[in-house]
Amino acid sequence: MRVIFFGTPVFALPTLKSLLRSEHEILAVITQPDKRKGRSSVPVAPPVKVLALEKSIQVYQPRTIKDPSFMKQLSQQNPDVIVVIAYGKILPPSILHLPSYGCINVHASLLPRYRGAAPIQWALINGEQTTGMTTMLMDEGLDTGPVLLQKETEIMNDDTFETVSRRLSEMGAVLLMETLKGLNDRSLKPVPQEGTPSLAPPLRKEDGKLDWTKTAREIFHFVRGMYPWPAAYCYLNNERIKIIKVKALEGTGLAGRIEKAEREIIVGTGDGFISIVELQPEGKKRMTAASFLAGRHIQAGSFFQ
Repeated sequence: MRVIFFGTPVFALPTLKSLLRSEHEILAVITQPDKRKGRSSVPVAPPVKVLALEKSIQVYQPRTIKDPSFMKQLSQQNPDVIVVIAYGKILPPSILHLPSYGCINVHASLLPRYRGAAPIQWALINGEQTTGMTTMLMDEGLDTGPVLLQKETEIMNDDTFETVSRRLSEMGAVLLMETLKGLNDRSLKPVPQEGTPSLAPPLRKEDGKLDWTKTAREIFHFVRGMYPWPAAYCYLNNERIKIIKVKALEGTGLAGRIEKAEREIIVGTGDGFISIVELQPEGKKRMTAASFLAGRHIQAGSFFQ
């Protein structure tokens, strides 16, 4: 098949690599514009762009995908299918109707659960025990199109957004290859989504703020769903602290109060205790709770703000 690929972050790389190893022809890669990062504000190319240029594939980075000149360039490619994974923008009808086989979205949830931009994080935050990947035929809604294939995976107790993302990105690459094969030999037919939909809206940096009045179990899920970005955080003595890894314990204490500060940090919540295993003070490296306590005079009875 003649393929146009839409994608941006590291999560999309395994799928692009699978296409590169396959018999399919990649006509072009569409990705987000370079972003300026760091104090020097140097433009940084998206991971998908870097790989595409290494393989001498034409790359487009339109500021708006509704631009008439960009649409003309796309239509001239005459694609059989458009593959979309973590691109970052909703495609207009003019693009959805362009390829003969349609636009295939590789989505990181078991649709209709967690439609939207942050499905992995919300699945973890909500304490789900399973998640998965879906390939779907895109329509004009937000992840509402008919399902092509799905594959499920268990969420382990020590999983984070980082580990689940890595696992699902590899699953998505395999699932897309199976999907394209099924479409090409006409053995695969799209079916309407079944079940109760839920949404996974984008997360902002400030969404990582911890609420110690929640239960210990809820905070445990929140911390792992937020790692490594935007990262759960709180304040202690006006110092911003990222909370990297925690354990949920039984017990009764005051929400946000440090109940123990000797070699470990035990904090009260709305129900139960949180043991902080790893954390990262602002401007410092991540460290264990014991290392953090060794350099500070923190006593039981102090409160996280």
